[in-house]
Amino acid sequence: MELQANAQTFWENQWLKTIERSKAEQPARSEARGPCDINRWDNMAKDFAQRTSGEKASVKRDATLKQLVDKGILTPKTRVLDVGAGPGSWALPMAKLCAHVTALEPSGGMIDIMSKRIEQEKVDNISIVQKTWQETDLAEQGWEKAFDLVFASMTPGIDGPDAVMKLMAASTHYCYMSAFSGPGMNQQFAPLWEKFFDRPMPQKHTDIIYPFNLVYAMGYRPDITFSWWNKEIDWDRDHTIRHITRFFQSHMEITREAEQIIADYVETRCVDGEYVPAAPVCRGAMTWSVHEDRKTTSGGSDGI
Repeated sequence: MELQANAQTFWENQWLKTIERSKAEQPARSEARGPCDINRWDNMAKDFAQRTSGEKASVKRDATLKQLVDKGILTPKTRVLDVGAGPGSWALPMAKLCAHVTALEPSGGMIDIMSKRIEQEKVDNISIVQKTWQETDLAEQGWEKAFDLVFASMTPGIDGPDAVMKLMAASTHYCYMSAFSGPGMNQQFAPLWEKFFDRPMPQKHTDIIYPFNLVYAMGYRPDITFSWWNKEIDWDRDHTIRHITRFFQSHMEITREAEQIIADYVETRCVDGEYVPAAPVCRGAMTWSVHEDRKTTSGGSDGI
């Protein structure tokens, strides 16, 4: 019989179908997630750290952490696993509010920046583990039900149903994750994609609709909030050109002609040297308890 939309299997299938469709729509030269992808994060580590440490980003981060504290999710006794910790933008402020943070991050460039920040701020309750979420074996690491809060903010490591299941398997109490809602930041460059490849940009498979509905269908009831980033993005011209170029390097050879096309596109979107997003960018953030007694009695079935 046909699966119902409140079935766990339904949302697993929907997400996996979108992932396969997105892969099929990629150009032939597109590089799979792996060493080349890590190299891209290494190369953009400095820009990314600068962007996420700005005043606007810090204000939004502080507001999120306050919500976690107010809800009793983040306490002085909390043990946190930060999945895709990047340059430590979340790990460092969380470490000042909790017992310990384990920062999982595959990029050496990001880890270098995080390590320097830890030393500068004299933080002594952060442990760094250099691995991707996909290659992390919870049993091998001793991480099965080992953390009070498993935290994943805007990380490409959450790339399908298995990745979300692993978040929950590592948590004894709560999970937090955020992702783009609708077209993400890279969708800002859809006109360039169409110019380079003569076809529409592939649908994103990291939209928060998939993890939210998956967790909901399992019987849990995540709290979810949305925020708009169009007024908080304050990239200058050169930063934007570097960001777009690095994105397209995974899909094509960047020739001088391509460099000029990218630069011309950015110029059309800049006002007084600052990039203006072509469309609003929305982020969804959700928190939920993994306790069995927080599940509904009807959730988690196949709905057949």
